[in-house]
Amino acid sequence: MKFTKVNGSHKADIKIYALSTCGWCKKAKQFLNEKGIAYSFVDVDLLDDDENLTAMETVKKWNPAGSFPTIVINDSKGLRGFNSSDLMKAIEG
Repeated sequence: MKFTKVNGSHKADIKIYALSTCGWCKKAKQFLNEKGIAYSFVDVDLLDDDENLTAMETVKKWNPAGSFPTIVINDSKGLRGFNSSDLMKAIEG
């Protein structure tokens, strides 16, 4: 599965599992863009069937509800949904 990398300052390894049509997913990306923070994302709904299944397994590992966005920080913390203060706390450690 190929993630799209967005350049910025590297504060943490941030991966966003998103849907192309999700407003909260767009807000999470926009927030990181405005802060100039590097991240990677994948729009799960645009993946082929096999990649979609793999992505959903990963999403459910971090977020059993399987909702979007699911944001994974440093492969050690998963956030469900978008909350700017929770995201910044997770990034800053």
